[in-house]
Amino acid sequence: MKNIRNFCVIAHIDHGKSTLSDRLLEFTKTISERDMQNQALDDMDIERERGITIKSHAIQMYYNHSDGEKYTFNLIDTPGHVDFSYEVSRSIAACEGALLLVDASQGIQAQTISNLYLAIEHDLEIIPILNKVDMESAMIEEVSDQIIDLIGCDQEEIILASGKTGIGVEDILAAIVDRVPEPQGDPKAPLQALIFDSVFNPFRGVITYFRILNGSMKKGDKVRFVNTGKEYSADEIGILQLNQVPKKDLSAGNVGYLITGVKVSKEIKVGDTITTVENPCEEAIKGFEDVKPMVFAGIFPIDNDDFEDLRDSLEKLQLNDASLVFEPETSVALGFGFRCGFLGMLHLEIIQERLSREFDQEVITTVPNVSYYATTKKGVKAQINTPTDLPNPTLLDFVEEPFIVAQIITKPEYIGAIMTLAMEKRGMLTKQSYLTTERVELTFELPLAEIVFDFYDRLKSISRGYASFDYSPLDYRQSDLVKLDIMLNGDAVDALSALVHRDKAAAFGRKICKKLKELLPRQQFMIAIQAAIGAKIIARETISALRKDVTAKCYGGDITRKRKLLEKQKKGKKKMRQIGNVEVPQKAFLDVLKLD
Repeated sequence: MKNIRNFCVIAHIDHGKSTLSDRLLEFTKTISERDMQNQALDDMDIERERGITIKSHAIQMYYNHSDGEKYTFNLIDTPGHVDFSYEVSRSIAACEGALLLVDASQGIQAQTISNLYLAIEHDLEIIPILNKVDMESAMIEEVSDQIIDLIGCDQEEIILASGKTGIGVEDILAAIVDRVPEPQGDPKAPLQALIFDSVFNPFRGVITYFRILNGSMKKGDKVRFVNTGKEYSADEIGILQLNQVPKKDLSAGNVGYLITGVKVSKEIKVGDTITTVENPCEEAIKGFEDVKPMVFAGIFPIDNDDFEDLRDSLEKLQLNDASLVFEPETSVALGFGFRCGFLGMLHLEIIQERLSREFDQEVITTVPNVSYYATTKKGVKAQINTPTDLPNPTLLDFVEEPFIVAQIITKPEYIGAIMTLAMEKRGMLTKQSYLTTERVELTFELPLAEIVFDFYDRLKSISRGYASFDYSPLDYRQSDLVKLDIMLNGDAVDALSALVHRDKAAAFGRKICKKLKELLPRQQFMIAIQAAIGAKIIARETISALRKDVTAKCYGGDITRKRKLLEKQKKGKKKMRQIGNVEVPQKAFLDVLKLD
């Protein structure tokens, strides 16, 4: 065990984690030159296209140190975007050390701080690395001072590196051996292994990734998952390199994979403990924090016959992404579907992309919202998950909405802009304190519904990415909320309904109507797009009818011939408008979600 090192890489999005991981893999010759490609650990197409890491990836490397010993490194790469912070917490739980990567041209940014605090809570050894030092805009001294302020290390401890050119890679590998502690654990104790990830393979079933804390596991052992109580035989165990490498046994301190032939995804939970049936451990490992979804949206199959397929796809996705939560729901316009909880708008977009690419599921997503409590005049209290659940205004007494406490850490120069944004979102500033001369913490009380849409994106843009945002639920408070219906030719589309504050309803209604006017294809008949609160119309846009050139075949002759054809067309148009059904394309649903 003294020659094993488990570590992860933490950084803000776009600070060069994946590039640096590529250099480490090259230097340790884990990947042959022929197989090498940029972002080697990012194996999803979406990750390559967007240049972001979505999933944490584990890979084993071997390094010959100058002391003549050969060391085994288990690297767990982590995402940098706040929507995937749950992935980071899982990776950190399986490591003893972390490489803290900071971009020399951008300095310490929000997600670096949040992920760093997570690592410090788990007592990880932090190795600070200044990346991209070869760039002309690198501010090496300033950013080094920021790192020293943040974690209290010495100047000598900071490693200067460049993922692009490979500067400092050898220093990093040596520092991992010298500074990251070896795994603690007793190979002879009963088996205790923490599941930190799992994936679904159509041929082999569920593949579980684990980290052994105590004991050892052999191929063919009878294993038990502690929380679900299920027992299986370990058909194959092994280590994770670019491909899976089977082994006969693995002992404490190692990271590996397990195939039990389980086909039902519900039976394996991330954060669970694996032990053996013959010699079980006394208690389960304390898992990482529970996930808290921020955004709820309905996901519906385009064809209702695909409902069961969609359920299977979501279950398989949940294996690979434990932060996704869902339950069945029905809608008048869209039929059967699921109410899903996401960590943010990027998470929602990625899940939708993955459903389409990995499982061939084309889906419709409703307007995201949060859950409320409505009390009727008779004193009956009910939970409202979708706008259609809201009782009739004549029966409704009041609605309560969830409030949160939000902590925002930022630079002093952005305080004004952030306070303006929070006030616009009906927020109240409760506390302001300076952590250092360069970092200030603002505490707000905000309605959860207001941060669902674009709050985080706008916070990032006004603070140039330098505001970290964290929140915790507070309580439910009475609010003047109304149900805003969107109607097409007089028919309400329940998938576009939303619960909004009365003061903002008119502006929100106008925005949606304008957006739909751009997005809906023109028909042979006129389409009226209206936003309404109850029976009161508060906004309207009209899409004029497409006019087919019915007079094209008339050449010459009397004008009455043309007039006759136009009259005939007019009658047809009138009839069409009475029975015309407006098709809303999937893109329209998606783009309405992106209203600024």
